[in-house]
Amino acid sequence: MTEFATTSQGDRVAYDLRGAGPAVVFVTGAGPDRADDPITAETAQRAADAGVTTVTFDRLGRGESPAEGRLDLDRELAAVAAMIDVAGGSAVLVGHSSGCSLSLKAAAAGLPVAGLALWEAPLGDPAATTQAWADEIERLLDAGDHENAMRHYMKDMPPEWLAGMEASPAWPMIARTVAAYRADAQSLAWAQRALEDGTLDVTVPVLAMYGAETFPEMPVAAASIVAAVPKGVEKEMPGAMHSWEPEPMAAELAEYARQCAG
Repeated sequence: MTEFATTSQGDRVAYDLRGAGPAVVFVTGAGPDRADDPITAETAQRAADAGVTTVTFDRLGRGESPAEGRLDLDRELAAVAAMIDVAGGSAVLVGHSSGCSLSLKAAAAGLPVAGLALWEAPLGDPAATTQAWADEIERLLDAGDHENAMRHYMKDMPPEWLAGMEASPAWPMIARTVAAYRADAQSLAWAQRALEDGTLDVTVPVLAMYGAETFPEMPVAAASIVAAVPKGVEKEMPGAMHSWEPEPMAAELAEYARQCAG
């Protein structure tokens, strides 16, 4: 059953809490909410069955966490902090895609993060390129041009993903969800810059993962993150097309959460 928490910035966040034991909080990337993310839900349930506390939540402006105004990185980090609190006060963050850069930023900002489990961080372009991309997204959002903001956000993704969205009769409504991607763009620009200039200050354990069938840049990004932190490990896992397989992922996360909890 959905539960709700209010962040330090006054946003109301919907979440599901499962299990007991060392905690993991799933931080999704751009796009999904709990209702259309069965892989994360299954993984969270399997991990809970394996003896850990799991939290899945709708990020701000998505699903049952409606939010108005400028959904920036500070507000998103406040939501992550609230989810760590409901998980018991400390947790491993499980970042997926741009959720990886959000999770890295949460750890660097001093939130009570026990460790990071990152799945396919979309990093690797020069920092200046990523910053220009993020700035253009913010410009389009500030202008209220949601359709072009969504197109720009997805410009380096497989083109069939955007084509499928644009072909839907719900495209105008789908495009409006890009308002919730501002924090993703900001965190990706921050993470790429921190990797490039050596200022990534993350001291907790980091497990950087990617699927056995994935885009060639994903293992490269995982290696760059591991090289930038003092306690990093990269690992190939069963998975394809930017997603993991729930059963092995749940087992990996349960063991990793126990290790990080000491």
